[in-house]
Amino acid sequence: MDTAYARRQMVRQQVRTWDVFDAHTLAILSELPRDAFTPAEYADLAYADTQIPLPHGQVMMAPKVEGRLLQALELDETDRVLEIGTGTGFLAACLSRLAHSVLSVDLFDDMLETAKANLDEAQIGNVELALMDATRELPQERFDAIAVTGSIPEFDQRFADALQPGGRLFVIVGDPPVMQAQRVVRGSDNDWETTTLFETSLQPLINARRRTRFSF
Repeated sequence: MDTAYARRQMVRQQVRTWDVFDAHTLAILSELPRDAFTPAEYADLAYADTQIPLPHGQVMMAPKVEGRLLQALELDETDRVLEIGTGTGFLAACLSRLAHSVLSVDLFDDMLETAKANLDEAQIGNVELALMDATRELPQERFDAIAVTGSIPEFDQRFADALQPGGRLFVIVGDPPVMQAQRVVRGSDNDWETTTLFETSLQPLINARRRTRFSF
């Protein structure tokens, strides 16, 4: 496979046609070797318009969704980013090129080990990896941007609470077959603006549940 050509075609035919026009986002997706972060058994799908299976029932998002996510976060070179769901480390690598630093948390040791190997191979040094179940706890700091890479059945306010004022959150909310990708911007401590970006479907975060409702 001519991977450089495949990357250009991915950006031209998939990402740009899905309303991704931010020059920095397009440049990162054009430069980073997505195939180097793709499981070997799915190498032929590295630049295809599809989700790629990962261990534990998780997936790499389709490239066009990754592009919309990166664009929605409007990252600055001074930003501190939280990624929930590390996967193979590809999205963390993209985030790291657009921001100052990234903390990526995942539920599984083997996923973090794979991501670390991939990030080390790509010589990316501003990504920190941590074992954590984000459906139950979050790091004790606020972030300029948060990317949630698995869906959740209903909005989790804790993610918005973990933003700095002016911070941006990307999250996919709902149940299959149709979910909503949302961008949440924190204006102040108790002020958030939510925009629905597009409809899609994505595997849920492990352990993500609806709040218990009681009926009498």
